[in-house]
Amino acid sequence: MQTAYPDYMENFLGYIQAEKRYSEHTVSNYRRDISDFIASLDVAAECFDPAKVTTDDIRDWITGLSRRGLAPSSVNRMVSALRSFYKYLRSRDIVPKDPMLRINSLRTAKKLPSYIPESVSEKLFSRAGGDAATGDDTPGYIYDRNALITLLFYSTGIRLAELRNIKPADFSAGFTRLRVMGKGGKERVVPVVDYTRNKLRDFIVKYNGDPVCFSDDKCLFLTVDGNQMRALEIYHAVKGVLEAAGVQGKKSPHVLRHTFATHLLNEGADLRHIQELLGHASLAATQVYTHNSITRLKEVYAASHPRGGKGGKE
Repeated sequence: MQTAYPDYMENFLGYIQAEKRYSEHTVSNYRRDISDFIASLDVAAECFDPAKVTTDDIRDWITGLSRRGLAPSSVNRMVSALRSFYKYLRSRDIVPKDPMLRINSLRTAKKLPSYIPESVSEKLFSRAGGDAATGDDTPGYIYDRNALITLLFYSTGIRLAELRNIKPADFSAGFTRLRVMGKGGKERVVPVVDYTRNKLRDFIVKYNGDPVCFSDDKCLFLTVDGNQMRALEIYHAVKGVLEAAGVQGKKSPHVLRHTFATHLLNEGADLRHIQELLGHASLAATQVYTHNSITRLKEVYAASHPRGGKGGKE
């Protein structure tokens, strides 16, 4: 008897969450994207047979996504979700062949990651260290928590999902190192600089058991009710700190991750060391930061060299 579509979906989502250790946000996106493809076939979910899907069905869906005005990067993300779904089905012999094999991703323009210039970061992170307003003008738990969250993002380069799950026990004695669980359940250790280490120690001593954590996970960053912060709450916490510091442009945890990597590279750090700190599976993902470094070199050249185009003498 043919397995019903909901079983395929739930089994796949359970697999990427439990075995691949994908975040709740990613699992939710995969559910939405694959459901969108099923809807494009104009069949009831319970009648969906993945073995009957053709490459042309998938191409028609991609064309429809583009006509709906989705950016190529968004289309590629949705295609990636479907690709993972069929790879899972094929590995379990649920389908005789993979219709995604002849599907290529859309071409996208290469975008340099946003980052905060070093001229701004010194002012910002004196604020993030708790020396000035950080999005909440009332001193107290939220003020200190949001400041420390922002400081950790910048000084360690960790991802939002990684920070959200940090527990005090993840730090070594003296808070010199932080153990994080990255994508795919891969664990890595990142160093904690002295300034951040002191702020961490002060925060934990000051708010030991206040608020009370009601979760067995014992996460470091909590709401005032003692619950683990949601991803969106962390995003808004960082945005508030960056806005209070006068940061222009995009303001998010990911911008701080990019800033961490870019500043390291500008100071001469080896690209492979940065790859390890960021938890990138391949060096290719880290190499995008070399473009930022080259862009900065061009700016310095234009501003300083007699032939740089800034009106230097002949």
